[in-house]
Amino acid sequence: MIRVGLVGFGMAGRVFHGPLLSSVEGLELAAVMERTSNKAVERYPGITVYRSLEAMMADASLQLFVVATPNGTHFAVAKEILSAGKNVVVDKPMAVTPAEAAELIGLARKHNVLLMPFHNRRWDSDFLTVKKLLDEGSLGRLVSFESRFDRWRPGPLTERLWKESADAGGGTLLDLGPHLADQALVLFGKPEAVSADVLREKDGPGVNDGITIRLRYPGLMITLGANGLSLPAGPRFHLRGTGGGYLKYGVDPQEAALNKVTRIDDPTWGQEAATSWGVLHVSVDCTTVSRPVAALAGDYRRFYAGVRDALLGKAPTPVAALDGWRVAQLLEWAAESSAERREIMCDWSQEPA
Repeated sequence: MIRVGLVGFGMAGRVFHGPLLSSVEGLELAAVMERTSNKAVERYPGITVYRSLEAMMADASLQLFVVATPNGTHFAVAKEILSAGKNVVVDKPMAVTPAEAAELIGLARKHNVLLMPFHNRRWDSDFLTVKKLLDEGSLGRLVSFESRFDRWRPGPLTERLWKESADAGGGTLLDLGPHLADQALVLFGKPEAVSADVLREKDGPGVNDGITIRLRYPGLMITLGANGLSLPAGPRFHLRGTGGGYLKYGVDPQEAALNKVTRIDDPTWGQEAATSWGVLHVSVDCTTVSRPVAALAGDYRRFYAGVRDALLGKAPTPVAALDGWRVAQLLEWAAESSAERREIMCDWSQEPA
């Protein structure tokens, strides 16, 4: 049994990592670091609670640490853990800059430990379904791909104030941007160029809350976006190809479901209702034929099953640390493009070796 220490028990720790770690065979959520509250032990009786990272790291029985603290602290916390020669999962973003991400990769290699960014939305139902459609060539040659998280949240994020602070790594670019960027990199690889608009759309001062990122590939334009002022929300995915189009509304159901549980026991976990399936539109003899596409089941547990197998030496890590660096680099270019109002040509030659 691999004993795991969870660093932080805010939204990420409580909603995602706690239930997922408690639901994967071979992993034990053994300890949580909470500086003041006792929310973890209320949800997981018998768990060990530490009030500092130093105290948790002194527990020699812990074989894996999961960093679920505010974005701006990911680098410092992960650096301390890696420097002690311990394996780490870091919630997205792995770091807020590519320079920080590269340093973490170097530390993991120096101490011969695993560093794994938590890019859980690789196991979204809708993303897996879109990937299958593309793999099957259902749309012909793809010419346009749009992926968006459009929501209606006109007020401040009062429950998580750090998300409204740029110094703490807040803002939509570093919140939803990592998911969008990682999914695009998985599907299409590294782009040639990036352009973006990173904006504050809500009234009053604050962090960015509306982003549009355009990734240019040979013969293909990818558009990624997210905002909190969409009523009604637009499509989650919109794909166009020489053979037809695909339109998908609504988001993967797992986050909402995880909010209600401490572990996963539902055999139908991650399955979308048929009413939420995306629709494929193709032209047959000059007539448009439309049909819903049965969604593949999503399952974030597959990330931690992969972490377990990697720690046991049975498989590579489920998400490479280098992928965390690529996401950080892509988002830094997006911020640079928006600030300078120009397209950025991507120079991938500085990837950590």
